[in-house]
Amino acid sequence: MARLPSSVLLACTFNSIRSPMAEALLKHLHGRHIYIDSAGVRAGEIDPFAVAVMDEIGIDISKHRTKTFDDLEDTSFDLVISLSPEAQHSAVELTRTMACEVEFWPMHDPTAVEGSREEMLDAYRMVRDQLRKRLLERFPLGPAGNL
Repeated sequence: MARLPSSVLLACTFNSIRSPMAEALLKHLHGRHIYIDSAGVRAGEIDPFAVAVMDEIGIDISKHRTKTFDDLEDTSFDLVISLSPEAQHSAVELTRTMACEVEFWPMHDPTAVEGSREEMLDAYRMVRDQLRKRLLERFPLGPAGNL
């Protein structure tokens, strides 16, 4: 297995959709080997559509409590992955004086999609599936992997 970082922060604008989904997916993949957290630039609330599409794949994020960069108890991360332009700016500021890698993975904001409930859920599913694909590429599984 490729060498994994010991701690990862996933960040987006409100910590309500993209970063909580990424946090839960990465914890599902490597939660026993990596310390994983998420944060947003501004305070938000967990999005019910994000909860629904994660539930479809057997991952419960309904109890996720959103937090901002200022709410982080520990900022000693090996890697920060930002999922929105605003989060990228905050990640660069956070790590300015740290030996920490920062990666920008721009992800579509599914709240921009309008339409029926099913069309909106499809937008969230697309983000979930893109996150899962990127996470598997960046953090490959060993021989007994799952997800």
